[in-house]
Amino acid sequence: MRSLNYVQRVSLDFTGTLFPHAICLGDADNDSLNELIVGDTSGKLLIYKNDDSKPWITRTCVGMVGAKPDISCWLNVYVPLTCVAVGDVCNRGKNVVVAVGAEGWFHLFDLTNAAASKSDSSSQHEFVSSEDQRPFFTQHIPANTKVLLISDIDGDGRCELVVGYTDRVVRAFRWEEPSDSSDVGSGQMVLLKKWLLEGQVDSLSVNPGPEGLPELMVSQPGCGYAILLCTWTQQDSTDSDEDAPATPGSEGPSRDVALHLTTGRIHNKNVSTHLIGSISKGSKEESAKCGLFALCTLDGTLKLMDSSEQLLWSVQVDHQLFALQKLDVTGDGREEVVACAWDGQTYIIDHNRTVVRFHFDENVNAFCAGQYTCKEGRNSPCLVYVSFSQKIYIYWKVELERMESTDLLRVLDERPEFRSHLKALGVDAEDSAAVKDLVANLLYQDSRT
Repeated sequence: MRSLNYVQRVSLDFTGTLFPHAICLGDADNDSLNELIVGDTSGKLLIYKNDDSKPWITRTCVGMVGAKPDISCWLNVYVPLTCVAVGDVCNRGKNVVVAVGAEGWFHLFDLTNAAASKSDSSSQHEFVSSEDQRPFFTQHIPANTKVLLISDIDGDGRCELVVGYTDRVVRAFRWEEPSDSSDVGSGQMVLLKKWLLEGQVDSLSVNPGPEGLPELMVSQPGCGYAILLCTWTQQDSTDSDEDAPATPGSEGPSRDVALHLTTGRIHNKNVSTHLIGSISKGSKEESAKCGLFALCTLDGTLKLMDSSEQLLWSVQVDHQLFALQKLDVTGDGREEVVACAWDGQTYIIDHNRTVVRFHFDENVNAFCAGQYTCKEGRNSPCLVYVSFSQKIYIYWKVELERMESTDLLRVLDERPEFRSHLKALGVDAEDSAAVKDLVANLLYQDSRT
């Protein structure tokens, strides 16, 4: 197992604390370049751009709390943000930022206009009015949110919002608005379905099934997972959520859940599990058929599987893994699996089970990986660590020429100019012993004399 030493990093100013899922990478302002979005426990939404250590934009999320149920006087309070996400949740062809608080307050921010105003201003961190800082939409959904997913989970071409809760419940919502309205703020999130799981929900993902259709997956303790069926049928509608709006969808909490337990090592049934799906195989055609997904557990197990439940490989490490991501570090279109432990140990594993590791030198509170625009003005692979010392570090351009180990002679032999140089020196390129001696003399001649 090779060890890596990434040194190109940016340290961001961050004085708050956050939940593990209140950080993500995405194109928040629709300029095709990715930003880092962070939500803290004081209700602040921070967006970092490029290599600037200060937030590019700051927004505040508030909710309402009443002193007594029968009193109609409400107070605005800052709500701790438990999860954030970026995506086209309104299905209007552009990304918005989603921030959800612990009490269930759901906020949508459109930062496209903010990007234009920033570019026209001489000061990057200019003051903006309180009206500009407000979300364009706020709604109350059931409380105790834990993890978010924005994706097309039913194959209809429209994005849904999937929310995992601390009470082992998963809910799917869809943005609906009047057909004659041009104001995006006139819509609302409509509940489609509710599922009740046997174990805690730590991750949500979508993966192409054996027939190429998307499957909604949720991690389950003990290195297990469940596939949630997306059947929006009238006859199954038994909505019992008082906090959610009336919906046409199914609310059968214990139905349409297919539980899967992976084979192999026996796990503690209570050990937390994370998963990531839709891992690219290098081409869209291959990735759309029988998609790849990975699982990791707190007791150090990593697995790569396909949607036909075939185990491709399993790796056991001696670190407590709490976060799982996917990232193409070699630039060949095939995404590697990236797992991070609480002590900063990070593993990168390709489809052939080649493992490399990188050690971040602090304990980690939250972790994510993806594409980020830093110093070169383009998206590049990066690793993001949030330490317990209230610091955020972005390791940018975490690229590798290859995953597998190799030697100098093999690398040189792959270059056409090397053979021409050998010919000029009168060395037969097919004589491996002569080539080896030549390279050794060039590298170590001074030390031998």
